[in-house]
Amino acid sequence: MSQATQQGKPPVVTPLRVVIGLLLFAPFVAMLWVGSYAKVDPTFIGIPFFYWYQMLWVLISTALTVIAYKLWQFDQRARKGGDAK
Repeated sequence: MSQATQQGKPPVVTPLRVVIGLLLFAPFVAMLWVGSYAKVDPTFIGIPFFYWYQMLWVLISTALTVIAYKLWQFDQRARKGGDAK
């Protein structure tokens, strides 16, 4: 058993924090894997795939960051509630 759980402190790495990390990491992977979107077709309202895919990820990244932030707030409230025991 780790020292953190022996002293009554919550563990630093939790499944919720792993999910938060993955939500924040996903846009980096999508944008750094250029080979997956370095093409012209399909076009969307005359815009090549290369450009609209990146703009779509701006919106997706925003949504993922908001979700990660809300999960982080939930985690922090749960930790503060756990310390009150």
